[in-house]
Amino acid sequence: MRKFGVIGVGHVGVTVAYTLVTKGIADELVLIDKDQKRAVAEQLDLQDAQARLDTTTNVKIQDYAELKDADVVFITAGRIKAISESKTGSRWAEFEYTRKIVKDIAPQLKDSGFHGVVIVTMNPCDAITQYLQQETGFDFNKVIATGTFLDTTRMQRVVAEKFGVNSKNVEGYVMGEHGGSQFVAWSTVRVNGRPIQELAELNHLELDYDDLEEQARRGGWYIHQGKGYTSFCIATCAVKLGQAVISDAQLACPVSMLNDKYQTYVGQPAVIGAQGVTATIDPKLTDEEETKLAHSAETIKEKFITM
Repeated sequence: MRKFGVIGVGHVGVTVAYTLVTKGIADELVLIDKDQKRAVAEQLDLQDAQARLDTTTNVKIQDYAELKDADVVFITAGRIKAISESKTGSRWAEFEYTRKIVKDIAPQLKDSGFHGVVIVTMNPCDAITQYLQQETGFDFNKVIATGTFLDTTRMQRVVAEKFGVNSKNVEGYVMGEHGGSQFVAWSTVRVNGRPIQELAELNHLELDYDDLEEQARRGGWYIHQGKGYTSFCIATCAVKLGQAVISDAQLACPVSMLNDKYQTYVGQPAVIGAQGVTATIDPKLTDEEETKLAHSAETIKEKFITM
């Protein structure tokens, strides 16, 4: 039986839940939210939809004990308005609120007997995931976040538009913080199987890497300005990771996880399977890229300590 939990049924959480149900990925789904009426409403809405679906999901609500035998728990709670209200528009603006949420969630999740994989979408993504791991004491490999998995999709879109190809045919990684200090590891990027610079030369294209990177970095902010939050892509990334866990897919992708070298959670490529992170991937970065990764890791550590 494939069982999932979603803690925090806001824009992202409900999109995760909807995807799990309508795609027939979950046999059982547990929804938990501080707002009882919202939890009931989303349960009923999902139950009603199943009369028109080819699959059936048993949807339960508001019971941490039900998470004991869950394979994956998504933690998507937050206060997105904090970002809008801040002067900087930084994801760090949520840290004050998400730490309080973790303080409430962590002991209940631990006491439930849950022993699966936790996938976090909260902000600031890297720091709050490390804080959650500390508060629960769960194995590092079983507490991960979407991290730069999301930012990598934005890079793929930007590069695909530049070359006129499908974004699925763009490979490579955005690494570092899910935030301002992230960077595209251009040495890892390939388009239709060719290194990006090689294909650009073949097509007589001039590439402004700084501009492409800025487009990718600002992608989420453009969405946030337009509709007040992001939901579809981040939920899709989270579900993709959840599927990798339940199918032991050994999926290679960037996630936020503990980096042994820098001793902080940071976005880097890894292999995801039934036990969460089953292996790390250390791409051969240029000296400049390695410096950027170190800077991003230190940025996360410094803010984590001072917040």
